[in-house]
Amino acid sequence: MPDHHLPQFHVRLPRGYLNDPNGPVELDGTTHLYFQSRPYAEKDVPVEWGHATTEDLVHWTLHRPAMSPVPGGLDSGGCWSGNTVVDGGRVRAFYSGKVDHSPYQSVLTALSDEDGANFGRPVQVVPDPAPEEGVTMFRDPFVWRDASRWHMVVGVAAADGAAAMRLYGSPDGVDWEYVGELSRLPRTLVDGVDTGEGWECPQLIAADGREVALVSSWSHAGGPGEVLAFPVDSAPVPRRVDDGHDFYAASVMREGSHGHVLFGWITEGREDARWQEAGWAGAISLPRRAWLDGDALRTEPHPAVEALRSGPGRPADGATIGAQAELVLPAVSGTVRLRFGAEEWLDLAVDLEAGTLSLDRSAASTAPGVETAGALAVEAFGDRAEWAARVFLDGSVVEVFTSAGRSITTRVYPTTPPPWRVEAPAGTVVWDVAPAIGAVTDRAAAEEPLPVS
Repeated sequence: MPDHHLPQFHVRLPRGYLNDPNGPVELDGTTHLYFQSRPYAEKDVPVEWGHATTEDLVHWTLHRPAMSPVPGGLDSGGCWSGNTVVDGGRVRAFYSGKVDHSPYQSVLTALSDEDGANFGRPVQVVPDPAPEEGVTMFRDPFVWRDASRWHMVVGVAAADGAAAMRLYGSPDGVDWEYVGELSRLPRTLVDGVDTGEGWECPQLIAADGREVALVSSWSHAGGPGEVLAFPVDSAPVPRRVDDGHDFYAASVMREGSHGHVLFGWITEGREDARWQEAGWAGAISLPRRAWLDGDALRTEPHPAVEALRSGPGRPADGATIGAQAELVLPAVSGTVRLRFGAEEWLDLAVDLEAGTLSLDRSAASTAPGVETAGALAVEAFGDRAEWAARVFLDGSVVEVFTSAGRSITTRVYPTTPPPWRVEAPAGTVVWDVAPAIGAVTDRAAAEEPLPVS
C-alpha cells in the first residue's frame, strides 16, 4: 500500500534519512540543492551530500549523491553542513568534515568539475580552534562574495557559554584569514526562545538593504533548537524564523535569477522507530522569500510555487482532497478543519478580532509514537489582509504562511488514508497539487528521473 505520509512535492528521499539543506546555488540556469543524506533510515550511517536540481524551484530531479566521505580522509566520518558558490564557472563547496573522535568538524573545500554533480577530494582551508581557546563546538561554514573579497562565517559555541559566528576573509576562496567575531550572544531567553550555547548553520541573507543572520540554536544537552534571525548591524535580538514544531537548519541561496531564496529542513514529528519502519525521514521546505519588518525577518512562499497548483481552485467547504493540496484561508473569523477520519483532524482557526491564526494538531493522529501536542498561534494579517493564510499539505508535511509573513511548519501522521474532507468557512479556496519529485532510486543508474514512488 502506498505511504500517504510520504511528501510528493517537497524535496525528500524515496528511502533513507535526509536533514540539513546545503548550499543551494544556480549554475547556467539550473538550481542545485544539496542536503545531508544517508542511504538508510539510520542516524549512524556517515552523512553524504544528496543532490537535487530544478529549473523552476518547483519540479525537482533527484540525483546520486554529489559528495561522499573519503575513507581515511578529512571527512571520513561524514560530509556535514556548509554551502556552495559558483567559482569561475564551477561549483565550489565549503563544508564541515567530520572525523571520528575529533572534537571539531574541520572547514573543508572541494571543487566540482562536473557541473555540480560530483565533487573532488577536499582540502582544509581554516585551522581548527586551538585547545586553549576552550571552544566546544565549531562547524558549518557559510561563504559569500562581494565585488572584491570572499567572506566566511562559522558557527561556534565559545568557552564562556556564548554562541558566536566567527568571520574569515579571503581574496580567492582558498587562502583564508581570521577577521574576528561577526556576532556573539550569551545564552539567554528571548520571548521564551532559547538562543543556544552555540549557533549551527549560520547564514547571511540580504533583506531590504541589510544583512540578516540566520542561525540554528544548539546546546550540548538539548541538541537542535530553533532557527533564529537578526540584522548584524545591531545588537542581536534573535527572533524565530518559523513558529512551527519541525523547521531547522535554514539554508540561503544569495545569488541567481530567482532572487534570494531560503530553504529549511523539515524534521520528523514521530519516534525514531516509526520513521525507521517507514524507511525514510526528513524533507526540505518549500522555497521562501524573506523581508524585514523592523528588525524581524518575515517569509512567504516563493512565487514560483503557484506552479504546483493542478487545475482551478474550488470552494473548500465540503471538498474532498488527496494528500497533496493548497488552501487559502480568507480574512474572516472561523475554523478550517482538515478531517482525515472520524477521530482524526487538523484545525486552523482565524480570529479576526485578535488578528491571529492558530494551528491545533492534537487530534491529527491516533497512531502511537507520533507528536500531536502543541497548539500554536501567530500574527495573521499584514498588508494583504484580503486573505489570512496559505496552507500547503503534502502527506505528513504542513506549511502555513500568514499574510503577515509568519510561518508554521509541522508534521501530521493521520492513520486514515485519503481522500480527506475539508470543513471551512465560505471564501476558503482549495487547489489540488500534483507530484513534483522525480527520483533516481538506483544509486548506480544513469541519471534519468523515474516515476515518483
